[in-house]
Amino acid sequence: MQRIQSSWLALLALRCPRCHEGKLFSHPATALRKFSEMPAACPVCGQAYEPEPGFYIGAMYVSYSFVVPLVLGVGLLVYHLGNDPDTWVYVAAVTVATLALAPLMFRYARAVMLYAFGGVRFQPDWR
Repeated sequence: MQRIQSSWLALLALRCPRCHEGKLFSHPATALRKFSEMPAACPVCGQAYEPEPGFYIGAMYVSYSFVVPLVLGVGLLVYHLGNDPDTWVYVAAVTVATLALAPLMFRYARAVMLYAFGGVRFQPDWR
């Protein structure tokens, strides 16, 4: 596996914050029953993915920061494309968009939480 040198690109690729090689999640986001499963540690460098019990509770706030722009963006899009339709159209569009993107928002909220507050930095020479 090729190492990613940029921490931003490693975050976008959902890779380990220490080695930038190991995957943060065990299954693809399309596996709806298993999209949230993370290994206990990086399969490449052994870095623990949960620094302390309950660490990812804070990811709810990160996820909220993803959902608010999504709701506003979908609302504005529906308003302009639908010529200010009924309220149920807004609710349906926001619900569909949120449910469709929930696995990705969940994963990126956890990744941002781990990168920002996990206390782990990229170590190119971790071996």
